[in-house]
Amino acid sequence: MSILVLGGAGYIGSHTVDHLCSMGYDVIVADNLETGHKVAVNKDAKFYQGDIRDKEFLIKLFQNEDITDVIHFAAFSIVPESMKDPLKYFDNNTYGMISLLEVMKDFDVKHIVFSSTAATYGEPKQIPIKETDPTIPTNPYGESKLAMEKIMHWSDVAYGIKFVALRYFNVAGAKPDGTIGEDHHPETHLIPVVLEVAAGQRDKLTIFGDDYDTEDGTNVRDYVHVEDLAEAHRLAMEFLRKGNESNVFNLGSSNGFSNKEILSAAREVTRKEIPAEIGPRRPGDPSTLIAASDKARKILGWTPKYDDVHKMIEDAWNFKSTHLNGYGEE
Repeated sequence: MSILVLGGAGYIGSHTVDHLCSMGYDVIVADNLETGHKVAVNKDAKFYQGDIRDKEFLIKLFQNEDITDVIHFAAFSIVPESMKDPLKYFDNNTYGMISLLEVMKDFDVKHIVFSSTAATYGEPKQIPIKETDPTIPTNPYGESKLAMEKIMHWSDVAYGIKFVALRYFNVAGAKPDGTIGEDHHPETHLIPVVLEVAAGQRDKLTIFGDDYDTEDGTNVRDYVHVEDLAEAHRLAMEFLRKGNESNVFNLGSSNGFSNKEILSAAREVTRKEIPAEIGPRRPGDPSTLIAASDKARKILGWTPKYDDVHKMIEDAWNFKSTHLNGYGEE
């Protein structure tokens, strides 16, 4: 009985694999290494290199291993890129999900935990956002992930494949001991970009827009620590193993922080000046995303341990300080 973690060499995937291994689970990782790093994969997990769209690869993997549960992180996730190249996102994300579910159906694997996104909601009608709110994505990334959720729903209806979709917001932090963390090339997420400026690898931070309908004019986001996310994926898998029906949960700290507030907190944590400027808005960016995550707390028993954004930045800085060039220096 093994858990297959697709995209398990990526940022959130590698932390989830590490968490599952620490809890004694038998973990199989599959990753095409387009954005992941094999060195980030816990040595107790078994690793296969391959692509979710390659059905022959998936079939051989399911033939070789006794897989009972799947956790899916193998989706592209950069909003601006999805605006420029939407077909890339529908190919990897949406077609990839179809390929996976076809193989799961053939091998009678009935549980999938899906790393979804708050981008499925689009511009929210209320704050905090609830799971029952309308899903009207404003970018192809969010549209592709919403399509993936719908495909899982109809696969449940037709084939009994039960799923949990976890919709979350901005992810931050690293394993507190600094051994694994966030390493994207190029980096587009706010906190690691801020830390690249702090480390002297960028001249300045550009904040995209200061004319949003928020208190200081910059985007407000709900940040959640990557270690808390890892635990949530395990809890969702255990929820399905107990025979529960498919469900959707928001994950977040329930606290919103603006881009300017993140910059201020990073200056405090790193004790660096971190020069910054205001640039134009990015297409497809909603002004405010904050999750109502009480459903996950109540039903999954999820209790985030790291609600403080300073702690998230501190752990991310700890990883950055020891991996200035990411995993590539090892």
